Amino acid sequence: MEQLLSYDRQLFKLINYYGHNDFFDWLMPWLRNSLVWYPLYLFLLLAVLINYKKTGWWWLLFAVCTAILSDFTSSSIIKENIIRLRPCNDPSIADWIRVLVGYRPQSSSFTSSHAANHFALAMYIYMTMKKHFAKWPALFFLWAFSISFAQVYVGVHYPLDITCGALIGILIGYLTGKLFNKNYGLQ
Repeated sequence: MEQLLSYDRQLFKLINYYGHNDFFDWLMPWLRNSLVWYPLYLFLLLAVLINYKKTGWWWLLFAVCTAILSDFTSSSIIKENIIRLRPCNDPSIADWIRVLVGYRPQSSSFTSSHAANHFALAMYIYMTMKKHFAKWPALFFLWAFSISFAQVYVGVHYPLDITCGALIGILIGYLTGKLFNKNYGLQ
């Protein structure tokens, strides 16, 4: 386990410290801000409700449940039971870490709720829309990855936090997407 955590810290340093550049220093704090993603999700919500009427409301309910379930799993179950110091609060790396956000979250670092939530929604969207929109819903995985990568870049999560959060989110999104498709499906 210590070896895995050592690799995790090395990868974090590669991304956060050695991999920095002026463009990402501007983009990554902006990208992880919720005000940036609200318009995308609002547009998607309106498109589904307008195009799929009654089934769209069921889709919305399942999407909300997906987000709530992934956030609850990450924040209230895992973070409360697996305590890991966030990199931005770790005194052993304070001499080199680059923290690009104006605050330092105090909750446990493991797992990333941003990653869990966005990957859960990405998988749910993919599962429920791939039949209608070909490969376009897969772009939500790129969106989720970008937001998750930003968490490491700005110094608030280790890569392992992101990876495990993403895996949890993908599982939850898969299950809720499968359940929605079985019971309703977009018509």
